[in-house]
Amino acid sequence: MAVALRYLWPLLLCSPCLFIQIPDELMEPPVITEQSPRRLVVFPTDEISLKCEASGKPEVMFRWTRDGIHFKPNEELDVTVKQAPHSGSFTIAGNNSNFAQRFQGTYRCFASNDLGTAMSHEIQLMAEGAPKWPKETVKPVEVEEGESVILPCHPPPSAEPLRIYWMNSKIMHIKQDERVTMGQNGNLYFANVLTSDNHSDYICHAHFPGTRTIIQKEPIDLRVKATNSMIDRKPRLLFPTNASSHLVALQGQPLVLECIAEGFPTPTIKWLRPSGPMPADRVTYQNHNKTLHLLNVGEEDDGEYRCLAENSLGSDRHAYYVTVEAAPYWLHKPQSRLYGPGETARLDCQVQGRPEPEVTWRINGIPVEELPAKDQKYRIQHGALILSNVQPSDTMVTQCEARNRHGLLLANAYIYVVQLPAKILTPDNETYLAVEGSTAYLLCKVFGAPVPSVQWLDKEGKTVLQDERFFPYTNGTLGIRDLQANDTGHYFCQAANDQNNVTIVANLQVKDATRITQGPQSTIKKKGSRVTFTCQATFDPSLQQSITWRRDGRSLQEPGDSDKYFIEDGHLVIHSLDYSDQGNYSCVASTKLDVVESRAELQVVGSPGPVPQLELSDRHLLKQSQVRLSWSPADDHNAPIEKYDIEFEDKEMAPEKWYSLGKVPGNQTSTTLKLSPYVHYTFRVTAINKYGPGEPSPASETVVTPEAAPEKNPVDVKGEGNETNNMVITWKPLRWMDWNAPQVQYRVQWRPQGTRGTWQEQIVSDPFLVVSNTSTFVPYEIKVQTINSQGKGPEPQVTIGYSGEDYPQAKPKLEDIKILNASTVLVKWWPVDPAQVKGHLRGYNLTYSWEGSPKRHSKRHIPESHVVVVPANTTSTVLDGLRPYSSYRLELRAFNSRGLGPPSNTTFSTPEGVPGPPEALHLECQSDTSLLLHWQPPFSHNGVLTGYVLSCLPLGDGGEEQLSFNLSDPELRSYNLTNLSPHLQYRFQLQATTKQGPGEAITREGGTKTLTGTSDFGDVSTTVGENYSVVSWVPKEGQCNFGFQILFKPLSDEKMDAIPPQYVSYNQRSYTQWDLQPGTNYQIQLLKEAVLLHETFVTTNGTGRVRLPPPGFTTEGWFIGFVSAIILLLLILLILCFIKRSKGGKYSVKDKEDTQVDSEARPMKDETFGEYSDNEEKAFSSQPSLNGDIKPLGSDDSLADYGGSVDVQFNEDGSFIGQYSGKKEKEAAGGNDSSGAASPINPTGTLE
Repeated sequence: MAVALRYLWPLLLCSPCLFIQIPDELMEPPVITEQSPRRLVVFPTDEISLKCEASGKPEVMFRWTRDGIHFKPNEELDVTVKQAPHSGSFTIAGNNSNFAQRFQGTYRCFASNDLGTAMSHEIQLMAEGAPKWPKETVKPVEVEEGESVILPCHPPPSAEPLRIYWMNSKIMHIKQDERVTMGQNGNLYFANVLTSDNHSDYICHAHFPGTRTIIQKEPIDLRVKATNSMIDRKPRLLFPTNASSHLVALQGQPLVLECIAEGFPTPTIKWLRPSGPMPADRVTYQNHNKTLHLLNVGEEDDGEYRCLAENSLGSDRHAYYVTVEAAPYWLHKPQSRLYGPGETARLDCQVQGRPEPEVTWRINGIPVEELPAKDQKYRIQHGALILSNVQPSDTMVTQCEARNRHGLLLANAYIYVVQLPAKILTPDNETYLAVEGSTAYLLCKVFGAPVPSVQWLDKEGKTVLQDERFFPYTNGTLGIRDLQANDTGHYFCQAANDQNNVTIVANLQVKDATRITQGPQSTIKKKGSRVTFTCQATFDPSLQQSITWRRDGRSLQEPGDSDKYFIEDGHLVIHSLDYSDQGNYSCVASTKLDVVESRAELQVVGSPGPVPQLELSDRHLLKQSQVRLSWSPADDHNAPIEKYDIEFEDKEMAPEKWYSLGKVPGNQTSTTLKLSPYVHYTFRVTAINKYGPGEPSPASETVVTPEAAPEKNPVDVKGEGNETNNMVITWKPLRWMDWNAPQVQYRVQWRPQGTRGTWQEQIVSDPFLVVSNTSTFVPYEIKVQTINSQGKGPEPQVTIGYSGEDYPQAKPKLEDIKILNASTVLVKWWPVDPAQVKGHLRGYNLTYSWEGSPKRHSKRHIPESHVVVVPANTTSTVLDGLRPYSSYRLELRAFNSRGLGPPSNTTFSTPEGVPGPPEALHLECQSDTSLLLHWQPPFSHNGVLTGYVLSCLPLGDGGEEQLSFNLSDPELRSYNLTNLSPHLQYRFQLQATTKQGPGEAITREGGTKTLTGTSDFGDVSTTVGENYSVVSWVPKEGQCNFGFQILFKPLSDEKMDAIPPQYVSYNQRSYTQWDLQPGTNYQIQLLKEAVLLHETFVTTNGTGRVRLPPPGFTTEGWFIGFVSAIILLLLILLILCFIKRSKGGKYSVKDKEDTQVDSEARPMKDETFGEYSDNEEKAFSSQPSLNGDIKPLGSDDSLADYGGSVDVQFNEDGSFIGQYSGKKEKEAAGGNDSSGAASPINPTGTLE
């Protein structure tokens, strides 16, 4: 009944809306609704205001106690008290600033009516006066530079937390850093003082927020005595001063630990937890790492915390042993409840704390120990207050109070005994929808006193609890787990107590459950790629359905203005993946009855993120060219960081160019760097994983290492001459990062090798030095040393160099040329005298060229030279790939770096070899049993041909033997094979021979007949004229020769003379038929023994035969003779005129020739052709003929003689449009220069 009645009061309050008849006389026990905080501080200007409000029916009455004694505010003297009616709150105002002092104490409020008494928690009232700094005489603090000092503050105590500031007389804050620090106690600590700390106005200010006042201490005069030598010392802790200390931390509260150290150099502070890792999500370090703040302390934070102060000389440490305790807190808080008569009331009060809290009970504000024995119907068991067989007279308000040294807990809870008839609050005939496999809850909310019993029945009046899937709740609800389709139906709820019983009906409909048949799969994708998630589901057809997507529990909508997401048909596509896209993606298939979800995790991988922050420390190590670099770990983007790449930039020497200092493992976040002297170092760090390097970190601050003497000398020192009388000493210059100073120079020393003489030296800035006036190819000892403003580099190594070389004077002497075979020879020679090489012998240059052969067998062999370079330590080489039966010229030279020496010449010849394959082999079928073979001689004879070897091998399973024919005539180009089988195919092999034997063979396969056994013409084509037609065909390879007939049949309707058939040979390839009629259609048939082999049609050119008119006099013989005589006479006259013209004129032919020659010799005038040299004129006017005969100009009276005076032009279609533009006399004046195409040296034109 207790469970059923726990919500009675809300029901009673809204009873009109439930239409339940509630007795008007039903009352409410008192409940505290508002009270003052547990701790109340009152300042001089404040009033005392204590709150206590409560609800209840009948009206609640209030009373107060102070320090356990009854307190009546209205009876206090010399104060003004304000108290509202029906309220326990009151306000006290005094006449002076100290009136609150007499009201300090612990207060408690009691609210009572006829049903019981409720009680407030204890309220501790504290009165605080105006803060004042005690009078004191502040003496100057004198300290030597480098020592430590503590400036005390010691502010007045306050009940409220105060704030401390250190300022100077100008109201400016004292700057704090790793060296100067203010502690939690307000003192100002100097790890080591500097002369700049010398001030007389160090003032401690204390801010009291409660009184809203700031007071200040007397100024402290800090006097620092300067010293020339500050003594280094290891760290020593100024606070705490002992080696260890014990602290108590309260659970849920912050913990503050502090360590402040002195020393020189200034120490750094580190925090360690030997018992386990620091809770990184709750720990912060402040005040330059001197203060550790741990938030929300829990039991797991119990243990040792260690601070470590260290510098280059040593360290000091302090151990904090923290014990975590807790003020009382609730495990189970007692709750107010309603009970019916005869029930058992139980109020649980379970608390926890460290140390274990003490739990006490009160009834109506009176400790149970003080109650009369006759009223003790209760019992206390395991922290619970239990009353049996309660009656309305047992209504009460109880108080459970738990207390330890860290605090107090109080809970009011009433026991209210009432008597009411059974009521069902759930509406009747309610319909419930659920899906298969789920759990349905049929409601039946009841109340009454005593608590009504509830049972669920089926339509037959039987209890439904026989099925183990049905289970009831104490509030009357019926649960049905693992729903099945046959659970659909009507269920009846019946509620009854000793006064009445009531019943309602509930209707249940079971639907198909939603199921995801294909859900998204977890995946790992690379940044920038695309991922697709798929979701398919089945639903109950009667329910409205939907598929949505979520990311990390939040609904994911497709953005309208972005291509990031694409959602359609159960697919979610995410484009251009970024690291921010990774997370858990869920497919949610839902109806109004059920929701199913399938989840997949998306991880986006890629190269690491940038290292967020760099920090440089241990700067005192810069004197040793070292510094410590620390960095924060980079985001690994789901792929472990394998290493960090540390780079540096020198903005002075090489801006915007980064150099690698090395790599460290990926689990390391700091390293000590070995640096080079005099470099302006700016560092950056790049994280690298298996996907590559990430973005580099921001650049660090710049540190500069001091100058130093060089540590390296140049490498690759060489001495070589570029002239015969000098030596150029070169070396690889040092990188600027190895200079160790702003500038660097090189000290170059040299002397002849083998002498003990003085070194010659010169200091240069460029990476080379030319030593002049040396002897040719003399060895020198060379040293190059680096120097800068701080000193010299290490002693350099000695390198041997040589002065300039000269051309070799040695001529290699050939030892032997050994013929290995027809195409390979071995050439040997004696080594040259090193003294004659005049330099380093680089090798031998062997040149050989083909000179010819006794029988030049092809014009395609073009002589060419081949060069073979042989190393200096070799005196023989093999020349291969030579032509057999050929003469070669050989030239051998020694060479050095300067060039080639004088040659040794000789010749040699290669012997005969076997010839190459014949160039071609063709088969021509002569008959069914004979073939004619044609071939061409080999391209490479490789000797004197002696003949050919012809082999014939039948192909097939007949077992015929191979036939061979030795053809001893080298000029033979064909051979006729007879007695061949017309049913076999043969493989023919032909080889040319020399005295060395047969060479490579050429092979062909064929037979006397084709495989089909029918005559085949291949392609047949025709061409026609007016009175003829040509028929052509291409004989098929291997086709035998045969005869056939060609028949031309006119297709005209008119009767024409028949053309008899003509006999033609197949190997003839073409046939021409004459005496055809123009413009006539003909049918052409190719026949063999009356069998049609081929047929085609042609039409001759022309207009065909036409019918002529009757003959006239023009056809008479006398008329034709007369016309012929006239034409003959005209022709004779034309010939005579032409001869006359060629022989007539003012001078003879010989004079004309002389004139032409003279004009040829005369120089041309500038106004005619422009400027031409004699050489140009001769080159284009007097070229002799190829046969050496100079033909006099004008000696032939032919059309060619007019070439110089004819302006020849053509239309675009190529037709002639020119004419003779001058006489031959003008040609003589112009010479041959006027002939030919127009060009800058042969212009077109005539002389007038």
